[in-house]
Amino acid sequence: MTELWRKTYPGASAGLMVLSNVCNMEQCEELENCKRELETKLRARFLNDGDLSSYNSIQVYTEYYKRYSKTYHVLQQLKSVVFKRKCIPRGAGLIEAMFMAELENCLLTAGHDYEALKFPLKLDVARGNEKYVLLNGQEQIVKPSDMMIVDTEGIISSIIHGPDLRSRIVPSTRKVVFLVYAPAGISKDLVADHLSDIYAYVKLVSPDAQIDRQEVYS
Repeated sequence: MTELWRKTYPGASAGLMVLSNVCNMEQCEELENCKRELETKLRARFLNDGDLSSYNSIQVYTEYYKRYSKTYHVLQQLKSVVFKRKCIPRGAGLIEAMFMAELENCLLTAGHDYEALKFPLKLDVARGNEKYVLLNGQEQIVKPSDMMIVDTEGIISSIIHGPDLRSRIVPSTRKVVFLVYAPAGISKDLVADHLSDIYAYVKLVSPDAQIDRQEVYS
């Protein structure tokens, strides 16, 4: 964590979890069953727009995104599942596990292939002239003052624009890193619980998955 990040975002934190012995299978029946249970749980928790907008985690990220005239995308995804009654989509197991925990806890998370990263990682603040390639293959200039995480080769994610293409989770991923951005107002305990939830979902897909490292930084 840079001093600039600490000064710019007092009270913020970031979560990191490294899992080894994972497999990124496309289909997992047990995970599908958990999705249906999660959909029911979310629909019972959020009965209307007011319930969603007043939820603490949603409020924190909404305020952050509002600075850039953006809408928190996890909020939009929740509305789709809760109010439009759409199913949580199928995808690669590791991505699904992360996405399910995002919906459950409303915390912004990025996943990366450990072997594609060039350590160490650094949590920093964008100056506004840095660029990186997004998952869709397009080059993106980072928003000034946005939180971002970089390795020695460049940016791997930012809050507003999401993860990069270079270190994305792929079918052959066997070791994975999950990173959580938590602006001030999100407790460190919630970040830790969120990482535990991701791990629990990953274990359904990868029973042999092991935690190599789990930390919450502030």
